[in-house]
Amino acid sequence: MKKQAALNPFLPGYEYIPDAEPYVFGDRLYIYGSHDRFDGDDFCLNDYVCWSAPVDNLGIWEKEGVIYCAAQDPLNEDGTQHLFAPDVQTGLDGRYYLFYCLSRSSTVSVAVCDTPAGKYQFYGHLHFPDGTLYGKRPGDVFNFDPGVFRDDDGKLYLYTGISYTKDSAVRRFMEGKMRIDGSYCVELAEDMLTVQSEPVVAVPGEVLAEGTEFAGHVFFEASSPRKINGRYYMVYSSVKSHDLCYAVSESPKEGFRFGGIIVSIGDIGLVEERQAVNYLSNTHGGMVQAAGQWYIFYHRHTNGHRNSRQMCAEPVTITEDGRIAQTEVTSCGLNGGPLRGNGRYEARIACNLSGAEGTYTYQKEKMPGKEKHPYFTQDGADRENHSNQHIANMRDGAWAGFKYFDIRTCRRIGVFVRGSASGKMLVQRLRGGEVLGTIQIRPSADWQEFSGEVHIDPGIHALYFTYHGTGSMDWLWFELYETINLV
Repeated sequence: MKKQAALNPFLPGYEYIPDAEPYVFGDRLYIYGSHDRFDGDDFCLNDYVCWSAPVDNLGIWEKEGVIYCAAQDPLNEDGTQHLFAPDVQTGLDGRYYLFYCLSRSSTVSVAVCDTPAGKYQFYGHLHFPDGTLYGKRPGDVFNFDPGVFRDDDGKLYLYTGISYTKDSAVRRFMEGKMRIDGSYCVELAEDMLTVQSEPVVAVPGEVLAEGTEFAGHVFFEASSPRKINGRYYMVYSSVKSHDLCYAVSESPKEGFRFGGIIVSIGDIGLVEERQAVNYLSNTHGGMVQAAGQWYIFYHRHTNGHRNSRQMCAEPVTITEDGRIAQTEVTSCGLNGGPLRGNGRYEARIACNLSGAEGTYTYQKEKMPGKEKHPYFTQDGADRENHSNQHIANMRDGAWAGFKYFDIRTCRRIGVFVRGSASGKMLVQRLRGGEVLGTIQIRPSADWQEFSGEVHIDPGIHALYFTYHGTGSMDWLWFELYETINLV
């Protein structure tokens, strides 16, 4: 099978899967996450679906279909609760167990299937030996975003939790009733349902982390455990929300130390300026090793709000002493290197996007007064097939960045746009750097290509496009041409 380019986001533009938990089963990489709806008014409105790809060809993703529906849970027969972020673990019986929480419940539910991506069936709710549901006793953990890990000795651990800031209204309401101060660990029995230990703090939230090395990047949500080279890692979303951090320990249950940031969706921590190079909101994901390379999975935001999220991934390096350096967001995360420096690419693979005045943090609804900002979107409603996802509302000073391309010969670049824009698109290798080419843009009600000559030296380069002019435009794709004269 011919190896195909792997892009970010790596699933089709119509698919909105956040909260990725990646696993290799056999010779395929499977992705489990929650499932947003395009232009939804809340998180996780659709049922769970699964996608998979050959571990040696991460540009070819196949949709496995719907694997579990919200209404299958007996606590949700009317289907009004949403399926929040899941995790998957194999049992000693060889079956696959799907752990999840409903949107209005602190109970952890479990479904089971004979295959990684088949039709899961409801199996039960986590409970103590006396039958009491975990999350229902006074003082129990407020279960959220379960992560499940099986150690080499066969012991099974569950991590759940969320941490609210000191001044939040939710904390004032819940404090003293439930544990809401970090990621908590319990041990599970081999039936995958019985809780065998009292919860202990694995990674602390804001209150418990005071005076520790976690300060500034304390646990918020999204427990994702792994074991790598004999060490126990917890990937989690910090109180910053836009970044995934990691903690590391010699024990699966406690003693975790702060490791650092793995990825920020705005590259905060990597860029010199304080302004994020993308629009921010939450992110969530996990790590996996495929064909010898470790990757971190995360999600970005689209449509000018926080409810339509899409999965991305980047390679990471884990040093001999267990450290993970922060990686930047790119357009070529799973590709194994830069993208080919010629041909057509969708504008939606931009890894940086900003308006003239910078970026901001998305909220549940589109924020008033932000009409001058660009954003990723699609025409039409939520659907299960082809989408023309694009960058909308490029106005004067808006810019998009794409990383990276292995350019051998590129003499001309074309952009396929529509709208009232009248001006020019500048092409650069560096933000604020030398202008390598200019593309004149004219108003067009329908999609139309405009192109211009560029001068790019051979090498591995980022490409930045900045619009200057009047009006606004939507941008569907761009093409890198090896010749000046087009036939």
